[in-house]
Amino acid sequence: MIPEQKKLLIQDLSERHPYGVKVEYGKGPVKLSDIVIHGDLCTVISLADSMDVENVRPYLRPLSSMTNEEMQELKNITCPNGTAIFDEKYLICPISHFGEHISYKFMSEILSWLKSKHFDYRGLIDLGLAIAVTEDNNPYKN
Repeated sequence: MIPEQKKLLIQDLSERHPYGVKVEYGKGPVKLSDIVIHGDLCTVISLADSMDVENVRPYLRPLSSMTNEEMQELKNITCPNGTAIFDEKYLICPISHFGEHISYKFMSEILSWLKSKHFDYRGLIDLGLAIAVTEDNNPYKN
């Protein structure tokens, strides 16, 4: 894992752990309970074990797996006037809803929603840094 990928993974796991993200660590999916950073060293702690961040992969949902209900929920958050358009890559919402200013609080709410649903909005799956949640491989079911 190159240093940039390690930094990206640490950042992502640090932000996701309050949302109950699960990670793969050889023994199957475990819930991430904490992440400890000491300089260049990073330890990921689950309820069962501690592990080096380079040996873990979070289970994340591809954005293409968003359900119609989730699309509607996101649409309500982002474009309450109902003019948003979705495709597999983008949420398209006319700028006239916001004018020229988009608050950081608003952006934070969207990112928090994506994290709470375990969506891979950073492209970690394509980088090989995360495992795609599928219908057959979903540690969040239950």
